Amino acid sequence: MKLHELSPAAGAGRDKKRRGRGNGSGRGTTSGRGAKGQNARSGGGVRPGFEGGQMPIQRRLPKRGFTHIFKKRFAVINLRDLARFEEGEVVDENALVRAGLVRGNYDGIKLLGHGALERPLTVRVHQASKSAVEKIRQAGGKVETV
Repeated sequence: MKLHELSPAAGAGRDKKRRGRGNGSGRGTTSGRGAKGQNARSGGGVRPGFEGGQMPIQRRLPKRGFTHIFKKRFAVINLRDLARFEEGEVVDENALVRAGLVRGNYDGIKLLGHGALERPLTVRVHQASKSAVEKIRQAGGKVETV
């Protein structure tokens, strides 16, 4: 089978509505636009969100808060997630992505102290909580902030 041999199943494809091709077609004269008015004109219609002159909802609703456009997004990793790494291994961003612990586009990785760690690891992350750093040091490992 080749690409040019493919075709939709029988009855699956529908023909395009051919408007303005005479009254015999059933879609002639006004071509389904009705008679006169703003929507019947070429280029006619109203902009998105227009409510006929009524105050639009985006202006009626109160605006609150602030969006920080330079905000940094961190992927959060807990100590219990590091149990899958071998003793003495270096756990950095690439290792976490390979292990499937970090997915998506983030500005950094933050390590939190939920869970326990039994083996010494060298962890390289962008941020780490005090409890996470303390637990890793107790296990004989070390934390390096990048």
